[in-house]
Amino acid sequence: MITSTSNARIKRLVNLKKKRKLRDEEGVFLVEGIRMFREVPLDKLKEVYVSESFYKKEKDTVKEVLKDSKIRVEELTDTVFSHASDTKTPQGILCVVEQMNHKISELTSAECPLIMVLDHLQDPGNLGTILRAGEGAGVTGIILDRGSADIYSPKVIRSTMGSIYRVPFIYTDDLHQTIGEVKKQGIRLYAAHLKGKHNYEEENYTGPSGFLIGNEANGLTEETAALADAWVRIPMAGKVESLNAAVAASVLLFETARQRRQ
Repeated sequence: MITSTSNARIKRLVNLKKKRKLRDEEGVFLVEGIRMFREVPLDKLKEVYVSESFYKKEKDTVKEVLKDSKIRVEELTDTVFSHASDTKTPQGILCVVEQMNHKISELTSAECPLIMVLDHLQDPGNLGTILRAGEGAGVTGIILDRGSADIYSPKVIRSTMGSIYRVPFIYTDDLHQTIGEVKKQGIRLYAAHLKGKHNYEEENYTGPSGFLIGNEANGLTEETAALADAWVRIPMAGKVESLNAAVAASVLLFETARQRRQ
């Protein structure tokens, strides 16, 4: 059992929690909670840490999940676990997981792709929510530019509620080039834009489709918006100009899902 916050392994966990550079160097990320532990692909699971009190109650559950794995469970005192945890109320189990390695072909090769393209989306909660809503609506993949939030940050991971494991995504160094590649696959792209010609529900998303979502404060850049096949707007009542980025993305995704169910 690890009993000191000065332990080298605990210091590493704290640094992995805080530093994107270290996560990327090691090619890992952290997940917390029993649900995230149960759903993690075993081939991606690298390390498991548990608090003393949690393990007393959930030892059988942990062993059942790991029955086909050779991973050793590392027990920590409750105080040390709280130090390593990213949450105010630690859930008692923390895992080190290998980062995903998706390719753009995974996103676009579905029978009827549904893509989200994120341009400088910077709020971690928004990004996590888009992954979670995207899975629920049947998204086939998410494309992010390098100016977007780190998908492996603890806040994003918590917000995805497990969708991080199942929704393919890629970061691109050249968003405009990648958009061009997507369009060559016959995927029609719609920009969520205040100057959209049509309301979002007036378009037909039953064919291969994708949506461009911009920065929370400034929306899409002019250059990115110009690459869309059409601009759509979500009409607002009252004095509200636009929706939160994750909410707008969810509205568009679930309208697509509704049309495709008919």
